[in-house]
Amino acid sequence: MIAVMLAAGTGSRLSGADETQPPKSLLRFAGRTLLARHIENLRALGVAQLVLVVGYRAGDIEEELRRLGAGDYVRLVENPDYRRGSLLSLWCAREALAGGGDVLFMDADVLYDRAILDRLLAEGSATCFPYDRRFEPGEEPVKLCLAGGRAVEFRKAIGDVACDEIGEWVGFIRMTPAFAAALAGSCRRLVDEGACDAPYEEAIRDVLLAGAGGAVAFADITGLPWIEIDFPEDVKRAAGHILPRMGEG
Repeated sequence: MIAVMLAAGTGSRLSGADETQPPKSLLRFAGRTLLARHIENLRALGVAQLVLVVGYRAGDIEEELRRLGAGDYVRLVENPDYRRGSLLSLWCAREALAGGGDVLFMDADVLYDRAILDRLLAEGSATCFPYDRRFEPGEEPVKLCLAGGRAVEFRKAIGDVACDEIGEWVGFIRMTPAFAAALAGSCRRLVDEGACDAPYEEAIRDVLLAGAGGAVAFADITGLPWIEIDFPEDVKRAAGHILPRMGEG
């Protein structure tokens, strides 16, 4: 298994227009960057390689990898159009997605308990999406809607969809080779259609709702500590609430 992680964006909602700020993957909590934490967790789980899509201040990320001695473990893929939609970052990782092996997809701006990854990898041969039933309604969370054990919607704005459960997607997916290859194909279709400014979740949604990637499982991780860091208040919550629940801080 390899990991594919997106870390190319500017993080403008966190830093505003201040592009002297480091990428979000280099935010430090209890003395360690998010990137260092990701690498430690992936190595502990036996993930063979991390394919990291970079763009904004990529040199800062390369410097951190040198400091961590992780240059041989991480393969950098550059997105030169990182100011556009996140779909293009996922598209840049198409070779890794279509490489014929299992893929652990991850957003780089998440602080989380390693137990979340353990649950994903415990799902055997199926693609697996984690979701958290305890979330604040609003425009920000990407919502996973389930009905009868299958996904019926996967978006920030879900409308009036009939479902049994709604949870916030954590930003990770354990993908089978079939799902990963189908996702690469979905990215290609959207790029060919000129939807380059779309969020990458649209490509995932197309595969998930069409059932094009084979069997899919859903892991309820409600109660485990995690946070996606988009705004200044997220940094405060990560340090003051999430880290202590992880046994740190």
